[in-house]
Amino acid sequence: MHDHGNMALERVARPPSCDLGAPDPRRATGRPLRWGVVSTGHMARTMSVTLQQLDDAVIHAVSSRSETSARAFADAFGTPAAYFDGPDQLGYERLAADPAVEVVYVATPHAYHHRVTSALLDAGKHVLVEKAFTVTAPEAEDLIELARERGCFLMEAVWTRFLPVYHRLLEELDHGAVGRPHWAHADLGMVVPFDPKSRLWAREAGGGALLDLGAYALTWTVAALGLPSEVRATGTLAENGVDALAALALRHPSGALAQVLTTLNSCTTGTATIAGSRGVIQTLAPLTHPAGFRIFADREEREIRIEPTAPGYAYQLREVSRCVHEGLPESPTLPLDETLALMRIFDAARNQLGVMYPSDEVAPGPRTPG
Repeated sequence: MHDHGNMALERVARPPSCDLGAPDPRRATGRPLRWGVVSTGHMARTMSVTLQQLDDAVIHAVSSRSETSARAFADAFGTPAAYFDGPDQLGYERLAADPAVEVVYVATPHAYHHRVTSALLDAGKHVLVEKAFTVTAPEAEDLIELARERGCFLMEAVWTRFLPVYHRLLEELDHGAVGRPHWAHADLGMVVPFDPKSRLWAREAGGGALLDLGAYALTWTVAALGLPSEVRATGTLAENGVDALAALALRHPSGALAQVLTTLNSCTTGTATIAGSRGVIQTLAPLTHPAGFRIFADREEREIRIEPTAPGYAYQLREVSRCVHEGLPESPTLPLDETLALMRIFDAARNQLGVMYPSDEVAPGPRTPG
């Protein structure tokens, strides 16, 4: 067993009620913000399509290692500035130096999140970082410290946390729909052929099932039971040492238990189940963005479906815009301390699984104020 000490919390943050009733997250909450996008891959393009639908967002700049990729992205999205690696400066460093950029979405592989986000925060940019937030908890702690020193907004892009269906399930739990929760389970997996050079499998990129999928599965168990105090992990490793399958058994301060499964070599139900003293809640699949959930309680069954009013990523982008406009340093719906707590869970699980990344061997250095 691994004891996380003061990491455990009985309840996690609940989103502000005033935010839940927003009919359309694409509507403006203030003046247009000028965004930068680091990376030109699938997630960068997917998020940029949604960014273009926000009334108060403008994609001002993109960065890539490749000039060809940066210019192709800029042409596709009408982005004024395209930055790329040169002999004296990296593309993301050039984007960080652009005074017009206010907020940046980082969509690089996990292993690059720390160095890229550090440069952006040092330059005074607000940052939305794709999950997993970092590769290690010390890296996450370093970024959080830097964001607070620089007075910049910082958030992990766990879009599930901002969807109306997630908020509605929290309301049902808080209103006692299934009584006191005592057990939760969440699984998320897919079959991805092993390729040590691909982002999902590459050790140097922070590959493996846990970092890529774990934040989604833990979203639901933590919603029901809070953060765990003990973690036990078992799993199967790929030939390059990253986890192909990771199963976590979690114990919570209340005595409640949870199981979380992530895998890149198996199909799963893609659902979450929460069992309480009066009944059970089960999400529909996929648990990243379920259309609703079923409640089995008091010998009755209810199905609640929530129709989103906008593309799913719009809700987390709206939260970033709202927080920046209101001068908030972090999201009350997904506080940085919770992000750090989940990274510590991942570190504990990886330690037990024997999954080591290059980042584990080099801890971030001491932070110099300024």
